[in-house]
Amino acid sequence: PAERPPVLEAPAEPAPPFVRLTRVGAGPELGEEGYRLSVTRDSVVIRASGGAGLFYGVQTLRQLLPPAVEYTAAFPAPLPVVGVRISDAPRYSWRGAMLDVSRHFLPAEDVKRYVDYMALHKLNRLHLHLSDDQGWRIEVPGWPDLTAIGGSTQVGGGPGGFYTLAEYQDLVRYAADRFITVVPEIDMPGHINAALASYPSLNCDGVAPPLYTGTEVGFSALCLDNELTWRFLDDVIREVAAASPGPWFHVGGDEVRFIPQPEYADFMRRVHGLVTSQGKTMVAWDEVAADLPAPGTVVQLWRPAPGRTGPSAPTDTAAARASREQREEILAAQAAGARFILSPADRFYLDMKEEPSQPLGLRWAGVPDLQATYDWEPSTLMPDLDPDRILGVEAPLWTETVGTLDEAEQLAFPRLAAVAEFGWSPGDVRNWREFRMRLGAQSARWTALGINFRRSPLVPWEAGPRDP
Repeated sequence: PAERPPVLEAPAEPAPPFVRLTRVGAGPELGEEGYRLSVTRDSVVIRASGGAGLFYGVQTLRQLLPPAVEYTAAFPAPLPVVGVRISDAPRYSWRGAMLDVSRHFLPAEDVKRYVDYMALHKLNRLHLHLSDDQGWRIEVPGWPDLTAIGGSTQVGGGPGGFYTLAEYQDLVRYAADRFITVVPEIDMPGHINAALASYPSLNCDGVAPPLYTGTEVGFSALCLDNELTWRFLDDVIREVAAASPGPWFHVGGDEVRFIPQPEYADFMRRVHGLVTSQGKTMVAWDEVAADLPAPGTVVQLWRPAPGRTGPSAPTDTAAARASREQREEILAAQAAGARFILSPADRFYLDMKEEPSQPLGLRWAGVPDLQATYDWEPSTLMPDLDPDRILGVEAPLWTETVGTLDEAEQLAFPRLAAVAEFGWSPGDVRNWREFRMRLGAQSARWTALGINFRRSPLVPWEAGPRDP
């Protein structure tokens, strides 16, 4: 709803039928995000120790109601809900989705709609990829050309776009109202052509490269010996961090091909100091594991190679060696105190095609279908990864082939629901056959919400919304 409902003092013994949300009697075992839901003939009661738990209990109640509840015109009608008793709490504290708004820009209203989809599925981290070679998408005071020039285009040469600080802060508040924390990412020291094209002085030769509208990676890098570079990074990190109340700041760090490892490691250590000086915890893609900047750094595992075993394992000598080296780096980072987010590209990248004939999406990490996304365990990714060091999971959606929210929905659904359940429910209670049946019934709700989901052939989809 556009406006918050009023908060009223409930009577001690309300007359039935009634709906009650209460923080009394939840029990500490549920944590901040768990809840208890009881539906009887006379009442609906949701108990939780915190606001997040109450919110998630309401989302479960919402999913128990007929899909017609998603139509405003249906509100006056009696809406039945089945009698249940549920005690529920999430497996992981980090249950995320990432939107790349750099390669193709998505307006704030479209991102808010994606936030609504996340909230329905109890996801709680929105990772926004705000800068890349193709576009700079957030206003930074004192550096107006980042958006005037760097934000002016996108993949394929479209008009691009950017968020003013006010628009970004409004988006952050909108997400927070739904218990979703926005995690901003400013990619560095590579994936930075939009900034280099905006300010020639950030380049070692003082010459701005042309704006880039393609999809290749690894060709751009900041000039690390330039003190202007560090003033630029200090300003950007300070301003974006100030507009992002959450505790995390993502610095990218991936696919840097022309900076030697020792210089890359020194850069990341210095950036870590800038991030922590703003009271934030640094998050970076898994290349940072080769030389961890500091204990407690959050490493987002994205490369698929360490998880490939059996017939899908790398067979050529170079690929097998790279896989071993990557595994060793991750385990060394674990020993040094890192924590991890799981986003293996061959499982969780929503921009990968689900089948070869799908018009949208890419195939470089494979073709992970819905079952491949849902039906695995972290122990199969890396058996030596300590489960206690895993913060959770995140599903990135890169936008090389995605220019609109409608296209983003086509790639994200139904797999985003599989990631959400993976992040919430432990492996011993997840069941693929049962999940696919529940997912089929969910189609009526998604249709009512106007989601452009893909009807995976692995799911027995229902025809559409039903009357209450």
